[in-house]
Amino acid sequence: MDKFEEFNLSRELQESIKKLGIKVPTEIQTQSIPLIMEGKDVIAESATGSGKTLAFGCGLIEKVKPIKELQAIVLTPTRELTEQVKDSLMKLSYKKALNILAIYGGVSIEHQIRDLKRTDIVVATPGRFLDHLSRRTIDTSKVKILVLDEADRMLDMGFIDDVEKIVRVCPKNRQTLFFSATISSEIRKLANKYMNNPVKVAVQRLVDPSKLKQVYYNVDQKMKLSLLIHLLKKEKLKLVMVFCNSRKNVDFVVENLILNDINAISIHGGLNQNKRSKTMETFNKSKSAVLVCTNVAGRGLHVDDISHVYNYDIPKDPKDYVHRIGRTARAGKEGRVINLLCEFDHDNFRRLLHEYREFSIELIKTPFIKKVKFVNPSPKHKRPFNSRRTSFRQNRRF
Repeated sequence: MDKFEEFNLSRELQESIKKLGIKVPTEIQTQSIPLIMEGKDVIAESATGSGKTLAFGCGLIEKVKPIKELQAIVLTPTRELTEQVKDSLMKLSYKKALNILAIYGGVSIEHQIRDLKRTDIVVATPGRFLDHLSRRTIDTSKVKILVLDEADRMLDMGFIDDVEKIVRVCPKNRQTLFFSATISSEIRKLANKYMNNPVKVAVQRLVDPSKLKQVYYNVDQKMKLSLLIHLLKKEKLKLVMVFCNSRKNVDFVVENLILNDINAISIHGGLNQNKRSKTMETFNKSKSAVLVCTNVAGRGLHVDDISHVYNYDIPKDPKDYVHRIGRTARAGKEGRVINLLCEFDHDNFRRLLHEYREFSIELIKTPFIKKVKFVNPSPKHKRPFNSRRTSFRQNRRF
């Protein structure tokens, strides 16, 4: 199948998909949508950016009725992904007028309690969903579809017990869908426990090697920031993501990029939800900018036109590397991944190369660069710092 018309979707849903500018289904959509529409339980293995939200979204939009009763639940690991999935489902259902609600922590629960009384689909993080269950402000008795989005990430973040509690309060005669970048033994156990003869589908290729160029530099730790600034200024960049392993490094990198006239903004778990949402909204609307982040932005978030991904730190878990680089080289566009290795990164890098032997990551000779002066951000600073190049405002208090 190469067209959405062949999936026997309703005319209204096909119009919604066309309105989004999507003409040809991705591989995971082609494999999973027919199974979902048949009512089968599905385990789908697909990387970030493969189109999984539309895949399970088609089933939700077609099967849920606008009757102001909770009929479908989508569990996600992060607040940002919760909002993103909700927004995507809203766009798909604009012809059907479904009530879709995102619930997560970090915001007032009172508005959620009020809106839950007339909600057809809930997209939620496990913790806040359980909070509503304990308050008896959510009724799962009419749920007929349960989706676990980024299932591996939820397990990595320690949500396995929360997820099981939620699964158990849903009717047994439901349809269950697992979408995950990797299918671990824990996910298989969960599937065997709570799914009914699940069908597994998978997208084998995580990245397109013909579109993605991966390189690395060996650099002294004291020169890593200087090299990053040199490369960012040298290349013609559009939207760039710079990944760090810790909030401390994110704060350090973003403040020094701004001090060196580079248009930068940060996101990590230490920021409140309002700040994180505004950051992503600002970054998505920009034509040229650098987002410095931890892995919180590497999973699930939809950002178009990322031209470069920089790994300022090499992640400890090779799977996180795959999700980071999955932000670029999308939709047939080319992308570039630049890894900056100092003496503390080599163990993680060797682990990565062992895990993904198909990756070709070329060593690039480090150019002659001048060491930049840098500052260490202090939480005591409260004065906003403005980049001279853009309207981005970066507060020193993280």
